[in-house]
Amino acid sequence: MPVPSPAPSRIPRTLEGVSRARLRTDGATALPGRGRTLDRWRALAALGAQDLALAKVLEAHYDALAILAELEAPAPADDTLLAVWAAEGPQSTVALQEGPGGPRIAGRKPWCSGARFVDAALLTVRDGEARQLVLVSMHEAGISRPPAGWEAVGMAAIESGPVDFDAVPCRRIGAPGAYLARPGFWHGGAGVAACWYGAAVAIAQRMADPVRVARDPHLAAALGRADMALGAASALLRELAARIDGAPGEPHRREVVRLRSVVERACHEVLDAAARSLGPSPLCSDGTHARRCADLAVFVRQSHADRDWAALGADVADLEADARWPL
Repeated sequence: MPVPSPAPSRIPRTLEGVSRARLRTDGATALPGRGRTLDRWRALAALGAQDLALAKVLEAHYDALAILAELEAPAPADDTLLAVWAAEGPQSTVALQEGPGGPRIAGRKPWCSGARFVDAALLTVRDGEARQLVLVSMHEAGISRPPAGWEAVGMAAIESGPVDFDAVPCRRIGAPGAYLARPGFWHGGAGVAACWYGAAVAIAQRMADPVRVARDPHLAAALGRADMALGAASALLRELAARIDGAPGEPHRREVVRLRSVVERACHEVLDAAARSLGPSPLCSDGTHARRCADLAVFVRQSHADRDWAALGADVADLEADARWPL
């Protein structure tokens, strides 16, 4: 199923226009697990520091390219903007249908970020009792985007609503279950945390005014809190990038869950430290800072919160004592 190239954006300052412009100027990022994972995460962190809505669009695009490479599927044209929609649950009813014209999908997929402007998407669908990954062009007939009711304040710029499919042609990507079974599923989850980290660093930089820190011990203490949190997070990012490059065939699931959890907590620490030390003024008068704080508070909820912590604790309990926290 060919995916048509997008028409040039006529409004370059929209999120779509900025995303396409960055793809043209930045090109592809390094694929994870091929010796330059840290470079990939640094690029994602830079996007997060600039604009979290932009980071969400491009992180998904780069993740889609990595998925296609890992499942040995051809990538679309370079100027094709991709998304990945893998949310599951009762609202996800998309199923694969086989017919004489090839596979098609029908049903609803929730939480589809960028559905109004991406060119193609990778999405998980039901295939009997299994989950199958498919690639679908968003320019096909039979696709509708109902009102999302997107009332978000944080991440307001990147609507994540439902998409309905009615016998839309698609292409299978990998075998049933391959999307979740591949090690890169976990590696990609760590890449999202790099976006969070970049935004948290940008917020912490707002506190790092040497003149103000010198005369305000409360600001100095808040900046110290941020440094401790971000220092631990950055160390884990570097360590895990090296682990993935050293053993790309391993999922590193426990390490990824730990990393995402530590970065999430670092983000909340920085958000709290910045609010307490800087007061309401920048949240009310600095649009970029206020938007970044609101966006980050929503974006980190892409984590699974206490469920991740519970899974991490269960994994740790199953280890031998000397394997839990080696130095």
